[in-house]
Amino acid sequence: MSDLIKNQSGEYSLDNISREDRSNYIICVLGATGYVGGRLVPELLEKGWRVRAVGRSISKLKCRPFASHERCEVAAADLFDSSSLLNVLSGCYAAYYLVHSMQGSGGDFAAKDRTAAQNAVQGAQEAGLERIIYLGGLIPDDPHISHHLKSRAEVGEILSGGKVPCTIFRAGVILGSGSASFEMIRYLVDRLPVMITPKWVQTETQPISIRDVVFYLAGSLEHSETVGDAFDIGGPYIETYERLFRIYQDEAGLHRRLIIPVPLLTPYLSSCWLGLVSPIPLGLARPLVMGLRNRVVCKDYRIRDIMPCELTDCRLAIRRALDKVQQQIVDSCWSDAGAISNPEWAACGDAGYAGGTVFHTAYRIKLEGCREKLWKDILGIGGKNGWYSWNFLWQIRGLIDKIFGGVGLNRGRRNSENVMVGDALDFWRVIDVQPDERLLLLAEMKVPGEALLEFTLEPEGDEKTVLTMTARFLPRGVGGLAYWWSVYPFHSIVFKGMAKALAANTSCKVLEGPTLIKGSAPRCHLPKV
Repeated sequence: MSDLIKNQSGEYSLDNISREDRSNYIICVLGATGYVGGRLVPELLEKGWRVRAVGRSISKLKCRPFASHERCEVAAADLFDSSSLLNVLSGCYAAYYLVHSMQGSGGDFAAKDRTAAQNAVQGAQEAGLERIIYLGGLIPDDPHISHHLKSRAEVGEILSGGKVPCTIFRAGVILGSGSASFEMIRYLVDRLPVMITPKWVQTETQPISIRDVVFYLAGSLEHSETVGDAFDIGGPYIETYERLFRIYQDEAGLHRRLIIPVPLLTPYLSSCWLGLVSPIPLGLARPLVMGLRNRVVCKDYRIRDIMPCELTDCRLAIRRALDKVQQQIVDSCWSDAGAISNPEWAACGDAGYAGGTVFHTAYRIKLEGCREKLWKDILGIGGKNGWYSWNFLWQIRGLIDKIFGGVGLNRGRRNSENVMVGDALDFWRVIDVQPDERLLLLAEMKVPGEALLEFTLEPEGDEKTVLTMTARFLPRGVGGLAYWWSVYPFHSIVFKGMAKALAANTSCKVLEGPTLIKGSAPRCHLPKV
């Protein structure tokens, strides 16, 4: 980095680097498949930087639209693996740290965040980075700070305690299509004409649009004044959560909601209720609700002088988010984050006894042609389109999942027409997409085992197409066995109905089926992630 320009303080800066020369500097984005990272990478590319987009799943990264950009490279790394982290940081000028473990399963997410941040500091020092840029949370003036906010603050302290200068941006509620905060507001107001709310509905907060968050993050590379400092970022107005509900109500064209604050709902009960009526699972709803008790507003506004911009007010931010949701063209979503875990038991060549008995149900239907039409309908499954047949059974299953703390069907899908590896699709996760051939989904609902749902299309001769739908399940314990046999009778109803509906949508002649495939279902190779 010998050609970097020194500022008056003697520090290296990219302030005056021309757009043409920016491509000489690699900017690493840790957490590129997350909600903020998925929007930051395209902005950095638009500004002319060379970007190394990093996540835990290489196949998930390769499916992102930015992956095909000539100045973008994708790389996989695990923040708990120091060697892989050092590999992706080597050769970079700066790194954005946009990861946290709040959605992780098992253990203490604060301990995981602490370890990951320490590894990042060590890796940044060894790789010779010039800067780290971190997005944390606004810190309230309250001794009873939530566990979540305390953890975000601790990560900032760890990152800024290393030898590599760290810029910290602290934000509160982030409003944008697909953000957890916006989804919480949307589902509460959409579904509840009468809301009996905890006292936190009167808590003040300073929401910021995702566009403005990305503006500050991306623009900080061009402002040496931000190096090694921490800044509060927020929108132009301080609001209460009740006021946000009212704004959403107006922008969505809904009748006035009756909001009744009561002192009886504990944070735990509030999180359970939020988890039930929204797509946010209980594991994420709980830390979110705990943070809602704290007043989180900006304490300083220095960043507005350093990086002036016309900030987006809450009404406009919610209006834009609603437009994206209604058009089903959400760029990134809170559910994008997280690793993809491919079950090893489904790999080709595994013996029947490897990892336990795998149960399966498979149905096939043969049509005259129609491969392209079938594939389009398969890609459109779930979300507002539903599951084409017996939707009420899927909804009952989703409700049961929510009751037990799962994600349920409310999560929907990011895009109405296309899916990418890593996308959430109702209570499934897309783990493989082979155009015109295969869609493979991993269950993320609460089940005593692991489940896969697969759709495959195969040509037969010149004019025939065979659609096969296969459900696989690896039970865990007696509960897993009981679960499989309790849902097994419904497979015939659901799969036959779905196959017939898909065939009807294409208007193509059914030549055979749908029929049950007897015997062992084919074992399928899972892509490397």
